[in-house]
Amino acid sequence: MFAIIGIVVVFAAIIAGFLMEKGNMSVLLQPAELLIIAGAAAGTLLVANPMRIIKDIVAGLLASLKGSPFTNARYLSTLKMMYQFLNKVRKEGLLSVENDVEKPAESSIFKNYPEFLNDHHARDFVCDTLRTAITGGVEPFDMDQMMELDMEVHHHEATQPVNALNTVADALPGLGIVAAVLGVVITMGSLGGPPEEIGEKVAAALVGTFLGILLCYGVAGPLSSSMAKAADDQNEYLHVLRVLLLAFLKGSAPMIAIEMGRRAIPSHVRPSFDEMEKNCKTPAAGAEVATAA
Repeated sequence: MFAIIGIVVVFAAIIAGFLMEKGNMSVLLQPAELLIIAGAAAGTLLVANPMRIIKDIVAGLLASLKGSPFTNARYLSTLKMMYQFLNKVRKEGLLSVENDVEKPAESSIFKNYPEFLNDHHARDFVCDTLRTAITGGVEPFDMDQMMELDMEVHHHEATQPVNALNTVADALPGLGIVAAVLGVVITMGSLGGPPEEIGEKVAAALVGTFLGILLCYGVAGPLSSSMAKAADDQNEYLHVLRVLLLAFLKGSAPMIAIEMGRRAIPSHVRPSFDEMEKNCKTPAAGAEVATAA
């Protein structure tokens, strides 16, 4: 949401300032220049990246416009879910949750948390880790290494569309110059004509440079930065899951493991201990009341 507001503010400030200087808005409306710049940018994106990264860019841009899903409420919900799950493991043993990790959509616990189920990275991260733990014979240190490797691979994949969009953003000023040069070429062909016509063509050429710089620093660059922060948010969320799972696998009680996970949550969205404790001991809709560890 803030991304949309920010883009609107950028364009509103530029247009307002231009109008305050008695500028003519019709001069800025140069669809041919925009087509050259946007089309060339799209072409370079297609040349440099496979289709999966293009799809990830589109998905990342849409997610950036919605805002980060990893809010205080999301973390509280996750801590509560993991508290209920780890309590079940402590009471009934790891084999009791085999069906939960094999078919999470049918789990009596996970099905109460659709945000978790819909986040396939987090869901698979938790379920694959617990599936490995159920097989036995894996030391906590090795489990931690596996989780860390999983996070590194996911974060690398998440940053690929960011880097691709950054490359396009860096190219936009140059593409603006290309559009401007083409405008100058057209202007040269009009020499000897009416001064008004030549002036319009020069203005159109300069608008190409203006659009390239504006789209770079006012749109594409900030959006790629927003996507990078979204990738970091996802990685921080997985880190919280990693910390609490590792603590439990080392033998900590469920509430202690959850508290260790809470401490790993970024401070701006971290719930207090009282919030966490009260939330964990309140049953989810359709779930049985969890007994305190």
